[in-house]
Amino acid sequence: MDPATMKLLAIAIVIGIGAFAPALSIGKIGAAAVDGIARNPEAAPKIQTAMILSLAFAEAVAIYALVIALILKFV
Repeated sequence: MDPATMKLLAIAIVIGIGAFAPALSIGKIGAAAVDGIARNPEAAPKIQTAMILSLAFAEAVAIYALVIALILKFV
């Protein structure tokens, strides 16, 4: 394979893994939050705050992967 093809393959792998892992963690965070709220509805505001913060951190990983993929694409 030529270097241009290898570069595009690397970009695809970076964004693929970088989007897959946060998607799994976001699903687990949401499921755990719903389960926690179902068990103790009075704790919903605290659980929701922690869930939103965790979702933001998980989504940041996907954004970092996107930035790395864009850097690889244009460098």
